[in-house]
Amino acid sequence: MALQIGCGTNISHWLSQSDRRGAARKAFFGRDDVRRLADWGFQHLRFPADEEQLWDDAGKPENEAFDLLESALDWALDEGMKAVVDLHILRSHYFISATEPKLFTDPAEAVKFAALWRQLSARLKRRPLERVAYELMNEAVATNPDDWNRVAMQAFQAIRALEPKRTIVLGSNRWNSALTFDQLQIPDDRETILTFHYYLPMLITHHQANWWPEGMLYNGPLQYPGRPIAPENLSRVSEPARSTLEALNEPYDRAHMVRDFAQPLAAAKRTGMPLYCGEFGVYSTVQQPVRLAWYRDVITAFKEHNIAWANWDYKGGFALVDPQGKSTGIAETMIGAWH
Repeated sequence: MALQIGCGTNISHWLSQSDRRGAARKAFFGRDDVRRLADWGFQHLRFPADEEQLWDDAGKPENEAFDLLESALDWALDEGMKAVVDLHILRSHYFISATEPKLFTDPAEAVKFAALWRQLSARLKRRPLERVAYELMNEAVATNPDDWNRVAMQAFQAIRALEPKRTIVLGSNRWNSALTFDQLQIPDDRETILTFHYYLPMLITHHQANWWPEGMLYNGPLQYPGRPIAPENLSRVSEPARSTLEALNEPYDRAHMVRDFAQPLAAAKRTGMPLYCGEFGVYSTVQQPVRLAWYRDVITAFKEHNIAWANWDYKGGFALVDPQGKSTGIAETMIGAWH
């Protein structure tokens, strides 16, 4: 059976989405961080890692990055935690790509993707099956979901040929959306965890996030539950931004969240496979009462429906700690709601 991983967090902007190298990268995350997360009550860590950090342009392993990943797994296991190793960004696939990623248009890239997992397996296969899982890739963005199903199964089978019993984490197309789960090809494989990500409503979770243009259209107060932007505040926004925001300003509450989980829950019931929300969170620009209310609702919904989870992220824009390392209060709120 697949791992039961419980509650966790993402170690972002370390081996993924970061220009830090050398001493700066080593200093960003270490054993003391893992100990702190374990003391908070987290049961696993998700480690996003990018191809360009783990392998150079010629495909040669970058040993310093691999050593850091191996050390992080050691630290997690030493603290009694489990781990998910997530191949986050490929040179042929980025989840905010403006064009169709080459991973889905060039057959050679799909072959390379499977080969990367063979190399990762060679490095990590000594890790205990009951403690470490592999996540194929973060947030596929194929125009045609069948392309993701095809590419995912190539990598999936490459791992299975080497590690028949390793837990593999498989996610849905279009940013691991819960709303595209009915398009996911799910293998008949008992060592599989099904994953989705959850960032709804975007007006709350991505408020003033500069990589989501709609998030920059409004910089006033928000509310949750209910419509994220109160009608009197929305009325002060000029056109055409107001019309765009009105279309997104759907009322949200915990019951809405559970409805959004319907497709993953149906897949889990049909297959008997465990569910995992590998990313969710509210950006730090949102006022704290709104953030904490959203986190309490999503965590209690996960608990009710037996969905493992890892928030985004430990250090970053959604973080559990501020730039000075002080708790933002989110970890305590989530762990409290989970238990």
